[in-house]
Amino acid sequence: MSASRTERLLNLLIALLNTKYGLRRSELREKVYHDTTSSDVAFGRMFERDKGELRQFGFDVETVTDKGWGSDDPATTRYRIGKESNRLPDVSLTPEECTVLILAAQLWEHAALGSAAAEAVRKLQAAGGLADAELPTGVQPRIRPAGQAFEDLVAAMHAQHPVSFRYLAGSTGKEEERLVEPWGLGSRFGQWYLVGHDRARGDKRFFRLTRLTSAVTVLDKESFTPPAGFNVRAELAALPELPLQTAVIDVDRGRLLGLRKRAVPAADGTQQPGTQGPAAGRDRIAVSFRDAETLGEELASYGPRVAVVSPPELASVVRRRLTAAAAFAAAPVPAVAFPAAGRPGRTRKGTSEDQLKRMLQLVPFLVHNQGLHISEVAARFGITRKALEDDLRILICSGLPEGYPDDLLDIQWDDDHVFITQALDLTRPVRFTVDEACALLTGLETLNGLPELAEGGALESVTLKLMAAAGEAGLKAAALSGPEVAPGNAATLETARAAIRSGAQLRLVYFSPQRDAVSERDVDPLRLYSLDNTWYLEAYCHSAVGLRNFRLDRIEALAPNGRPSARTAKPADSFPVKLFTPNDDDTLVVVELAPRGTGLADDYYAERTAPLPGGGMLAEIRFGSTDWLPMFVAQHGGMVRILEPDSLADASRAWIAAALAQYKDSPAGPID
Repeated sequence: MSASRTERLLNLLIALLNTKYGLRRSELREKVYHDTTSSDVAFGRMFERDKGELRQFGFDVETVTDKGWGSDDPATTRYRIGKESNRLPDVSLTPEECTVLILAAQLWEHAALGSAAAEAVRKLQAAGGLADAELPTGVQPRIRPAGQAFEDLVAAMHAQHPVSFRYLAGSTGKEEERLVEPWGLGSRFGQWYLVGHDRARGDKRFFRLTRLTSAVTVLDKESFTPPAGFNVRAELAALPELPLQTAVIDVDRGRLLGLRKRAVPAADGTQQPGTQGPAAGRDRIAVSFRDAETLGEELASYGPRVAVVSPPELASVVRRRLTAAAAFAAAPVPAVAFPAAGRPGRTRKGTSEDQLKRMLQLVPFLVHNQGLHISEVAARFGITRKALEDDLRILICSGLPEGYPDDLLDIQWDDDHVFITQALDLTRPVRFTVDEACALLTGLETLNGLPELAEGGALESVTLKLMAAAGEAGLKAAALSGPEVAPGNAATLETARAAIRSGAQLRLVYFSPQRDAVSERDVDPLRLYSLDNTWYLEAYCHSAVGLRNFRLDRIEALAPNGRPSARTAKPADSFPVKLFTPNDDDTLVVVELAPRGTGLADDYYAERTAPLPGGGMLAEIRFGSTDWLPMFVAQHGGMVRILEPDSLADASRAWIAAALAQYKDSPAGPID
């Protein structure tokens, strides 16, 4: 990161903002750049690059030309930036509106657009429009990350660049290269979809992100114009739901209670024409489904405990996943080596532009929050104290071209409390970027599914205020649509929420698919949160003597047991909430992740990772229970395999081989 470049851009911005009539290029070269050595051509190139950088921040650099009176009085060109250029309008929010807004921003905390949402909130804090708010008791919805493809597609969509990727067509089962103009991204039927113009087919198409079989390549040398008034939510609403079908499955007797609970009577019985009855020790059941891929993923995880009788399409899906898992498990094993520093971060290296963007938030934030401790300021911006002090040192050396004391930004933090007395017209933050506007407005739209938030008018009023503040960037939010976050079992959620508010202990009856058993537990409820529309209860479990996370759709009964919570534990300090609580006696497992499966490192909180040639990854993950890991490998169909310990690797291979033996006569196609 070049401090000199950041300082130069900041000084240029301040100079152009604080001139009424404009400054000539020669004046800027002398007083801002202090350039006396480079040629006119070299300086001109640097000046044009810097103007381009300021335009990327949304500051419109105006060119003012004064015509001369004659040949001895040539025309003069001056430059300036209007004081209202790209400034965030004043946004005044009520406490109720602040509550809704913070919840909308936090939806993305562990997902794509999380950093954009945090920056948007900081801008509102910097402008003094965001008051402290009390969040609803125990209810904290979240959007599940949709992987690197989602982030790449969002970036391409906002920059209006076409993309290419390999895609497995659901209708043909064939994998093909696609060249697409990305118009919008949204969630429907529990899946993320890309809506765009397929250039090869010359028409609009819908692409399910789970069917992308390669990384997304952004063609940043090309551009496109999306249709006027495009709304991805309206487009996805027109997608028909898949028809309801019935699967006939043979299940080991006494096993897979969760699958059995979903059994339905078959319309014509479970004995299919041309098939024999179930083998000894097995029961034949029927299960309703709409998407063969979704049910096939679940059935593949059950390995040799289930066999699909019909329909053939479902049997083919299960076999494809198992075949891919077996092939990956049999591939040559890479050397297992992790960097000494542990898990490398995924964030890109900071740039001068990043630092300038932060400073343009920092100055108005300090103006509206005088006297905060320097450590608190650093925490608000997600940086170290040293990084903040580096920013402040650049700021206090920046100002108007004359450079007199009154022409410089004046910031003091000698006693560790930060005060600013000269802001040089930087008292308002920059207007929302497209990413920031999309993060907030899409989050607010997503919260519409929670009745307690949709009531009272705060959700609607804050949406209107932010739309007005975002301007043109807000209109592009129609290209992004979040998932439904309303729970399917509202009564269970309300019972848990009431217990959290009152401090009551709960007795729950819970089905654990890993143990394939139902248990009764007494728990102290601490917090409710969601990942998309899957809701969890974080609670202290007295049976397990520790924090546990219970899926609401697996709670069969829930009621107060008449005792108060023991209050022996508190919820985790911050999100993302870990679905798995590490313990000293956990097993460390080394897995290899295929390029499409690298997101599992985040999902399962890998302690160490190492990149592999070709885009794959090694990951070291801590598991409290390892009995279900063969199910985990089979479920993900060629995206993950166990390398260490050897006993678990052998167990997963045996599990997959035994499952595949049941489908030796079934055709197999490519894995999605």
